Amino acid sequence: MALALIKLTYKHVIDALAQADFERNIFHASYQEFKMKSQAYNLNGEMHTFTEMKAKDGRANSMHYKISFSALHFLIPLNKKIPALTDTLGKQLEYDSAVFELIESDTTQIKAHRVGIKFITGTYVLHQIIGNNLVLSAEDVLNEGGVFTETFTLTMQPNMAVTSYREISKQVAPNVLNNSFNNN
Repeated sequence: MALALIKLTYKHVIDALAQADFERNIFHASYQEFKMKSQAYNLNGEMHTFTEMKAKDGRANSMHYKISFSALHFLIPLNKKIPALTDTLGKQLEYDSAVFELIESDTTQIKAHRVGIKFITGTYVLHQIIGNNLVLSAEDVLNEGGVFTETFTLTMQPNMAVTSYREISKQVAPNVLNNSFNNN
């Protein structure tokens, strides 16, 4: 297998069954914000769900962004660690950015409220795929002198995807490898 540079995206879904403090905070803050922001797309009060509002007025899609302000600051205590995503030894992966998504909601039923946060990692080097496992490193794979590259293993799982991919070769100059994703 050729080496590749990849980025991963993990979608953390939060609903009425939220357990962790940050999940409950995001759930309640985003629901209150949905109820408030949805009034602009539902002046006569006849619609209740996010799906209905999007179907009637495509501008309702902007609620993903508008509601994110009420929720994303609750991620600060995570210290850039992705909740519920660990390598095979239990170490949490870090994320570079997070994107909020309003999956569904209903102004009359809080239990129908579902949001997702897409955590996007930095660049990793994909060394190998073994079964359902990715062998990755965060190091420069072009180290000289036969020094081992420190790797970790991550099992593919639901709500996780390789969202950026670029095949590389060991003959690539080190400065090209280090700048490959920075220029995109």
